[in-house]
Amino acid sequence: MPALPDPDSPDVRITTLIIIGGLAVSGALIWLALGDWVPLALFAGGLVALASLILLVRHQFPPRSEVQRAMPDWSVTFAATDHPTMAIAITDEAGRMICANQRFIDQFGAEMVPPKLSLAGQGGDLLAEAGRAAWRDGEGRAAGLMAAGVPIDAQVRRVGRGQDYLLWRFEPVARHDLAVEADAMLAGRPGRALGEGGFMAAAITPDGRIRAANSAFAARAAGADAGNVVGRDLASFLRADERNRIYFEREGRKGVPLRLFHLPLVDPLQVTEPAERERAPALVVLIDEDPAGMDKGTALGYVQTLLGLLPVGLAMTDRDGRFLFANDAFLRAAGITEAELPPYPGDLVVREDKGAIADAVRRHASGQAMAGDVALRLRNQPDEPVTLSLASLRGMGDAAVLLSVKDNSEESRLKRQVAQASKMQAIGQLAGGVAHDFNNVLTAIIGHCDLMLMRHSPGDSDYDDIQQIRSNSNRAASLTRHLLAFSRQQTLRPQVLQLPDIVSDTSELLKRLIGEKIVLEVQHDRNLGPVRADPGQLEQVIVNLAVNGRDAMLAKRPPGGTLTIRTRKVTAADVRAMNSDILPVDDYSAILVEDSGTGMPPDVQARIFEPFFTTKDVGKGTGLGLSTVYGIVKQSGGYIFVDSEPGQGTTFSIYFPVYRGGAVEQRSRKPAKVNPGQWGHARLLLVEDEDMVRAVAERALTRQGFTVVTASDGEDGLERLGDSGPFDLVVSDVVMPNLDGPGMAVEMRKRMPGLPILFMSGYAEETLRQSISIDQVHFLPKPFSVAQIVDAVHGALAASATPGEQASANEGKLET
Repeated sequence: MPALPDPDSPDVRITTLIIIGGLAVSGALIWLALGDWVPLALFAGGLVALASLILLVRHQFPPRSEVQRAMPDWSVTFAATDHPTMAIAITDEAGRMICANQRFIDQFGAEMVPPKLSLAGQGGDLLAEAGRAAWRDGEGRAAGLMAAGVPIDAQVRRVGRGQDYLLWRFEPVARHDLAVEADAMLAGRPGRALGEGGFMAAAITPDGRIRAANSAFAARAAGADAGNVVGRDLASFLRADERNRIYFEREGRKGVPLRLFHLPLVDPLQVTEPAERERAPALVVLIDEDPAGMDKGTALGYVQTLLGLLPVGLAMTDRDGRFLFANDAFLRAAGITEAELPPYPGDLVVREDKGAIADAVRRHASGQAMAGDVALRLRNQPDEPVTLSLASLRGMGDAAVLLSVKDNSEESRLKRQVAQASKMQAIGQLAGGVAHDFNNVLTAIIGHCDLMLMRHSPGDSDYDDIQQIRSNSNRAASLTRHLLAFSRQQTLRPQVLQLPDIVSDTSELLKRLIGEKIVLEVQHDRNLGPVRADPGQLEQVIVNLAVNGRDAMLAKRPPGGTLTIRTRKVTAADVRAMNSDILPVDDYSAILVEDSGTGMPPDVQARIFEPFFTTKDVGKGTGLGLSTVYGIVKQSGGYIFVDSEPGQGTTFSIYFPVYRGGAVEQRSRKPAKVNPGQWGHARLLLVEDEDMVRAVAERALTRQGFTVVTASDGEDGLERLGDSGPFDLVVSDVVMPNLDGPGMAVEMRKRMPGLPILFMSGYAEETLRQSISIDQVHFLPKPFSVAQIVDAVHGALAASATPGEQASANEGKLET
């Protein structure tokens, strides 16, 4: 729409006068022509209506100059006032905001209108005074204002065509922030240069928290935690003694005294009040005291630092007997920490020794230079007496007596290990001896039961009772095997095998044993080396550990968990990284049995391998499960470790050395039965010192058709060999009075080279073979049944037969 003409312009005014004059002339002509006032009145009324219409239009559509004055284009003004650092605003006479740039909105907010801005201190009053000066004089200024921590200066000008607006300009004051510059300096190359010169520096906030620090300060104050000093309280890294000397807290009593300088990071032109200057950020510089200018008290700090580096337990006291210093070795020997160091040495010992140590310290502190020793018992180790050495000190300020005690913690640990090993060995010897004698009794019981069962059929009234006796005897024999396993004296049949095969063969049995509430997980490493062990005994180890873990997981609330069995390849490098004092550096194949049960405290872990030790309720468990595991692993040349935390489960780790002697043997599920063949009528010499065992064996072999000659010991056996010989086989006990079985066998071989010998014993076969240097001997472990001794005799005769005899036996077997 075209713009309306401006009524105030000269053209519009001339045009208006011409129209008015024309209308007046027209009215006069109408009156002269008509001579009547009625047309003239109508003409005049039309003119009035036209004028009213013009005034209405003028009121509804004001002139362009008024519209421009009432609605200026502020977008142009906003663009013109845009500035990156200066905040600009325009207000009218009523104090209303007309326009503001983006910098003003960002700094003060869109709702704020000058002079009512958020300024620190008296800034609002200064700005209001500048506004009044601008209305009065055309311009006003306000300096030293502070908005959100930023110093600014304000300039106010009266502007506009009618001088009815105020233009506000807020410009930040350029000044140096020493705190920020100090942070950058300490974190950069200047901070490293200060550290190389021995200056430890840190910038702190007014409340004492660290803003920045150079590497020298961080390493000295926090050590391994040097990366976390920023934001922490400076005072937490320092301490002061009774003389107000400053030390680093982490260096404790062995620290070197420091000299501290406090430099405020404040511009004197910005802060004039002393109180505000004290609260301003500051730079703290620390340096070590100069040794050349130290007094005796300060020199003591350097002596303490030197003593703190020595591995010998050393401490110093003053003349009153108070501790001045104690190094780490002294604290370890006393069984305390630095925070637990008492005021007097007498507080470290038992009550009975307090007087002795107090008198010794007093003598060495007040008399001439002297040294001596005193025996005492520490409060934390009352069962292990230690020797405390004392020496007088002179010229060391407050220090008067030097105390020295040897750290026997490692020696005590080794003593406990040796005592534990000796105890376990003694228990093993006792268990082995008891098991050997008990095996003889069980052999007689089982043998007589077998003989009685041959005379009774399953329908007889006594058959069930005899069978029950035999069953209980076998259970007792199982207990003796556990004892022999613990004492490493059981009979093993080692084979070269792979651990994953053993675990796989046992998995199905374990699933039935652990129940449905426990999940079994099996994991295998690749390329495990073969090991040499008894597969049956190894299965027993896995089963015992699994059952032990099952009981631990069922004891939880709610019961249940996961049993994990792993096989691992452990190289020599892995063992070297473990840094174990027990496990030699070698290649191993390992089995790890891990449960998620209740775990064990340290005192229980120390005893779990002892026989008859159990944590189960009375009447549950024999306490021989883990002792059997220990004995089997040790007898097989392996190592077993336990790792447990209360509530975190338990892990048993078993390491077997990798066998390098040959290929893996195939396991036979059922041993081949020996055919008696032609040896059913052989002549046997039975040598046994236990009458009941000898009687059972004699009756069992006689019933099989053998001719049996008995002897009660080795010397008697040699006489029977000379009187009743020759014999096809000698069946002999190993341990006998007067002359034992091996000694008798050596004499018999001198008389009859190649004479077959079958040894019977309750001890381990491998242990006996190491002590018996005789070739071609056979072994039968006790206790044995009638069938077992008969099979063992048949096997020994078959192994000693000539090829012709063996062929004849095979022919007889085929004919049968």
